[in-house]
Amino acid sequence: MVIDKIENSKLYTCLSERIAKAFAFINETDLSSIASGKYEIDKDDIFALVQEYDTKDKSECKLEGHTRYIDVQYIISGVELIGVRPLKDQTPVTQNEENDYTFYEGDSDLIRIDTGMFAIFFPEDLHMPCIKFNQHSRVKKVVVKVRI
Repeated sequence: MVIDKIENSKLYTCLSERIAKAFAFINETDLSSIASGKYEIDKDDIFALVQEYDTKDKSECKLEGHTRYIDVQYIISGVELIGVRPLKDQTPVTQNEENDYTFYEGDSDLIRIDTGMFAIFFPEDLHMPCIKFNQHSRVKKVVVKVRI
């Protein structure tokens, strides 16, 4: 897992060519005016999901993991807490192989992610996004899915 400010994204482009392309999309796209939806970057190998939502109580959120894709999550506007926990022996609750997600039981540590920050979640990193910080707020985020 990596959490940092977008101005430091160049430090992580060496992780893989696909992650470099994910950061190029984030840095070269006018994300403040982009509409919610799916954007193809490199066929099914790299694509972006732009989302707008209201943050929720932690009790309404789910701990999730992915096996085929790395998540690069960038907060365009707003602030949220993201629960994080390494994948160890958590119990899967729901698995959807077609859409590459598994929900897990278990607790997580909360990390605050503000406008202009990103997180990279690898398959061994469980995460629980969309949690409110102090009060509910509107968040605009892009999640770039990077095939492993």
